[in-house]
Amino acid sequence: MTAQALPSPVPARHSRRRELLDLLASMRFAIALLTVICIASAIGTVVKQGEPMVNYVDQFGPFWAEAFGALGLYRIYSSAWFLVILAFLVISTSLCIARNTPKILADWRTHKEGIRERALQAFHHKAAGQLAEPANVVEGKVLQTLQAQGWSIKTQQRDASKQGEAGVMIAARLGKANKVGYIAAHTAIVLVCLGGLFDGDLVVKVQAWAQDLQPFRGGTELANSRLSERNPAYRAQLFVSEGQRTNASVIHLEQGMLVQPLPFEIELKKFVVEYYETGMPKRFASDIVIHDPREKVAKPFTIEVNHPVVYDGVTIFQSSFEDGGSLVKLRPLYLDRAGGRSGPEVLDATVGGSVAALPADWLAQGASPLQLEVTGLRVINVENLADAQSAAPAAAATDVRGVNLSDLSKHLGSGARPGGNKQLVNIGPSVTYKLRDAAGQAREYQNFMVPVELDGYRMFLLGVRDTPAESYRYLRVPADEAMSLQGWLRLRQALNDKVLRDEAARRFGEASGPVDRAEVREQLTVSAQRSLDLFAGAVALETAAGQPASDVPNGGLMALSRFIEQVVPPAQREQTSGTLIRILNGALFELYNLSRTKAGLPAQSIDDPAVQAFMSRAVLSLSDAMLYPVPVVFMLDSFEQRQASVFQVTRTPGRNVVYLGCVLLIIGVFAMLYIRDRRLWVWLQQDAGGGTRVQMALSSTRQTLDTDREFDRLRQTVLGEAPNDLTAPTAKES
Repeated sequence: MTAQALPSPVPARHSRRRELLDLLASMRFAIALLTVICIASAIGTVVKQGEPMVNYVDQFGPFWAEAFGALGLYRIYSSAWFLVILAFLVISTSLCIARNTPKILADWRTHKEGIRERALQAFHHKAAGQLAEPANVVEGKVLQTLQAQGWSIKTQQRDASKQGEAGVMIAARLGKANKVGYIAAHTAIVLVCLGGLFDGDLVVKVQAWAQDLQPFRGGTELANSRLSERNPAYRAQLFVSEGQRTNASVIHLEQGMLVQPLPFEIELKKFVVEYYETGMPKRFASDIVIHDPREKVAKPFTIEVNHPVVYDGVTIFQSSFEDGGSLVKLRPLYLDRAGGRSGPEVLDATVGGSVAALPADWLAQGASPLQLEVTGLRVINVENLADAQSAAPAAAATDVRGVNLSDLSKHLGSGARPGGNKQLVNIGPSVTYKLRDAAGQAREYQNFMVPVELDGYRMFLLGVRDTPAESYRYLRVPADEAMSLQGWLRLRQALNDKVLRDEAARRFGEASGPVDRAEVREQLTVSAQRSLDLFAGAVALETAAGQPASDVPNGGLMALSRFIEQVVPPAQREQTSGTLIRILNGALFELYNLSRTKAGLPAQSIDDPAVQAFMSRAVLSLSDAMLYPVPVVFMLDSFEQRQASVFQVTRTPGRNVVYLGCVLLIIGVFAMLYIRDRRLWVWLQQDAGGGTRVQMALSSTRQTLDTDREFDRLRQTVLGEAPNDLTAPTAKES
């Protein structure tokens, strides 16, 4: 009895290392990583990247905004977990290439001519036959035929032995480039991932960590927040106003911004916008001059959307445009009373700047001082007025720098022309400003310079909103016969004058009552005076139980409604409200003529349709004006526009690596999908009668109808057999 040596156990550490390598190099692991990357990329496409945090809070709410931010969903492509997944994908794919490339190259060089003749019977495509020609003649014909069709051929002469009989094995191969597809496709994945890692924020983050740079969030640049001009890869934003030049671009990170200086300065000569007849923009262009200290002469360029400029390895894109500090003149209009204000009639301001606190007598009595901040100037505002003539105006006029996706569903589905026609109208310039109190709270206002035609009548739009997340609420003010605000404004100021209200009520009573009945005229005068006082907010009314007083306007049509509900029985309210509205309209018309007489203008007749249209809209506007938060409106008097361009400046050396990866990916995919690797074996054996016994077999990476046809053609050529019905001539493959 002999002892048999048992195999030595493999060390556990070596076994775990091998299992880890097998996991990293496995196809299932790579597919799982690709799936996660695809899901993350889909999220990055849906969720806007790099937006201010307040935008995400408005969209998702405080809880989910913070949760999504902790997951890095607002900067997916530069988040740590995404970069780690990309790194593991590179490692996994590289291991696959390293493990399989030697096998592929070895298989590339061999024709497998050593296969045994008996093994040919195991293939799906196989044939056998007897030819009268001797073996050497048949061999020559077969070699000539295969060479003409582009097959790579090797032959093996065999002598009789225990393994088999004597004969000639012809091994041919066609389409071996299919094996190149595997290497090319996997190499492409590695190159694309490496190029993406190198051109992303990874290089910048490594530099910031190595040099201990401190990002800043705004205001003054920190001393240690500046990267090197020789930074090999970055993607930054550069803001340049007309007539200015700079080389300081900024890179936005989660913690703030880093300054990326350019090796040259960019001067913006002029920003050009060309428009269609409808007012929509059709071309954005920036005329720039590059000042390079290494060059003696400055070089001019023109940058357009989708037409960047490449200089010294830096690509300059037209990203957006902003206001570059336009000069505006604002005229304050007072809603409560005329005159009696200190300060200039016109304020000079700069977009992006602030004006000192407004004088106390400009505001309501006892109000805290407010600071005026001009935030925006839009010279072109394009609005679709086809479906909004009778509705409230849109949240804001269309900003030509953005894309409105809220009505995307209207463009989906059938290609038939949708119902209704668009009426795109340029409604003129507008100014946006904020009034900020001492506590830092601010309301935002948007006023249009010229009246807009709505429902066939010209109306001034005065917008206000409490927070940026809200839409603008517009006060519609009718334009007078001179297309100005003065007619409505005089009526609004006269409504706040007790003496003028009483005189208007007296005139209404005298004009409406019978001449011979003084008591009726007196009663009408009292009713008109009461309705004017209620409409002007001069009478304090009790609010409903549980309703805050701040939510109820003290004046306007709501005040008349509350008065009727408090003093008139329910059965008589409808009749009383109609009578009171007629009295109010008549008294307001008398008040309107009083305001015109005071301004030195002739009185107007109520029979004039234009006057009737003005008064009907003025009554509604005066009622809505009770909700306007401040007693002063700043209208755009004139402006001097100064534009600024926002450029995206990038240095992306990994771009060429990505391009190479894309080319390899195309080659690899086409090689694997459209090139079939086929192997053909033909066994020739001399028989006793001087003829030749022939056996042949064909193998292919994919069993298709083309493979069946090709084997039928080869069988017909070699053995002389009739082809199957599927046989048809096809183009030669290589």
